[in-house]
Amino acid sequence: MKSRLTKQLSAALLAGTMIIAAGCSNNGSTKDSANGNGGDDTAPVSFTFFGADANPSWNSMQDDVGKEITARTGVTLDAEFDVGSGGGQDKISLMAASGEYPDLIYAKGELGKLVDAGAILDLTELIDKHAPNIKKVMSENMNRMKYSLEDQAIYSIPTNIGVDEQVFDATNGFEVQLRVLKELGYPEIKTVQDFENVLKEYVAKHPTTDGQPTIPLTLNADGWKMMITVTNQASITTGGMNDGEYHVDPETYEAILHYKRPEEKEYFRWLNHMNNIGLLDKDSFVQQEDQYKAKISSGRVLGLTSVEWEYADAENALKAAGKDEYTYSHFPVTMGEEFKEHAMQSIGVDGYGISITTACEDPVRAIKFIDWLSSDEGQVLRNWGVEGKQYNVENGTRVIPADILDRKVNDAASFSKETGIGLYSIFGVRYGDGVKDSTGNYYTTNFPEQIVAAYSDAEKEALAAYEATTWKDLFPSADELPVKEWGALYNMPVPTDGQYQVIYQKTQDIVGKRIPEAVLAKPEDFDRIYDAFVEELNKAGAEEMEKEYTELVKARTSLFTGKDIQ
Repeated sequence: MKSRLTKQLSAALLAGTMIIAAGCSNNGSTKDSANGNGGDDTAPVSFTFFGADANPSWNSMQDDVGKEITARTGVTLDAEFDVGSGGGQDKISLMAASGEYPDLIYAKGELGKLVDAGAILDLTELIDKHAPNIKKVMSENMNRMKYSLEDQAIYSIPTNIGVDEQVFDATNGFEVQLRVLKELGYPEIKTVQDFENVLKEYVAKHPTTDGQPTIPLTLNADGWKMMITVTNQASITTGGMNDGEYHVDPETYEAILHYKRPEEKEYFRWLNHMNNIGLLDKDSFVQQEDQYKAKISSGRVLGLTSVEWEYADAENALKAAGKDEYTYSHFPVTMGEEFKEHAMQSIGVDGYGISITTACEDPVRAIKFIDWLSSDEGQVLRNWGVEGKQYNVENGTRVIPADILDRKVNDAASFSKETGIGLYSIFGVRYGDGVKDSTGNYYTTNFPEQIVAAYSDAEKEALAAYEATTWKDLFPSADELPVKEWGALYNMPVPTDGQYQVIYQKTQDIVGKRIPEAVLAKPEDFDRIYDAFVEELNKAGAEEMEKEYTELVKARTSLFTGKDIQ
């Protein structure tokens, strides 16, 4: 630990006195940056950046919001984003090995590799001295930025979740096309059996869609997306809290690989059944993501088991083509009514975030840039766009004109690339949906009136049939579910070397091979294959890994809650 911190402090001192090859290039005044005070806060400066998510709409800050950010801060971003669905793993592993980093990075789940490599600055002092807006927004949640109970440095600022977030709509669950619901008289969909019945009845009536075979259900098992559409659902449909690869007992904090729960075996048995009766796309475990999305955008996929962001590109293509009835609803589907779906459960303030690396020659200017984006002015710009272009103020209220809203909803990709709305959320902390600023307006455009206004007529008709205003109304409310004490475990640091990673990779390889094998097997072979799968996980060291993870969960819960958890 001491060697890592010493390396970071040394790098931070050097940052003010020398140019680092991979660092930021300051095209304006540099007279003050050598003293580490950020120089002229609006002088032109360029920061290199890497984001671990793909961003096909990025327009090199030549969109309306990007131009405005540069005009107000002097900052431009020389940005690179991960290609495809790799989550930045390969690129960040290469960075950690080579020692060459961008100035700023959104590392997602790969942050630990960079921290262990000594690549990330501790932002605690920089935030304290130069980031009043970050401190204001984070407020009593400052401790949730700390890396761990052992190492309480701040290596990233959580930006993928809003503070005091209120959830006004559901964007996950099991999805069914609106046209299917309408033709079948808006049937009740609460269990996997209900979901199956709907798909089965509709495809029997309509075996083709626009001349192509109708696909009742398809999955995306390309890379880590397999977690989203395949394996996570086993936890979600059986009352789990969707804590990544683990299930955590809320009483004992004991963690196990969630696949080992007997309840989840039954979910995979159901998928096996769906495959064997011809309702599951035969290509589900071999198709690439672009093929999966192409099928959805063709309109012939009746059902999904996903989250909206995962298939949004394909659904946006349907909207742009005027095929609103081919877009999707959201239902809280479980294995049986004895289970409760936890989608609305709050994790508190916790999530992936932005970091400043030791390569940045002017970390003060960098933190001030992040802080400006975290200000009221910066948040409104990032969320609403430019006044007079993307919104107007009428009688003190921010309003999106009807033609702009239509483009935002029905031509989302082009709108985002042109305006920049939605492209800068990861660059600063922010208040969540439902929070109002000092003018009495919402910080974000996701509030009930705006959400309903953005619905298509087909969606409004479906919601009315279910006596709901938004899809959230069909889900168990947050009031029924306690806030998760340990936050978002996908964001919890885990050992990046040693046996933990070796075992984890072995178990992931086993999951990636055996789950498809079990789903695609003959029904009479399912139990044998699945039981052998669980045994194989244990032989690979899963139980040892689970014990280590349990201790990490306990420590994280202690950090977040102040409880002494043994």
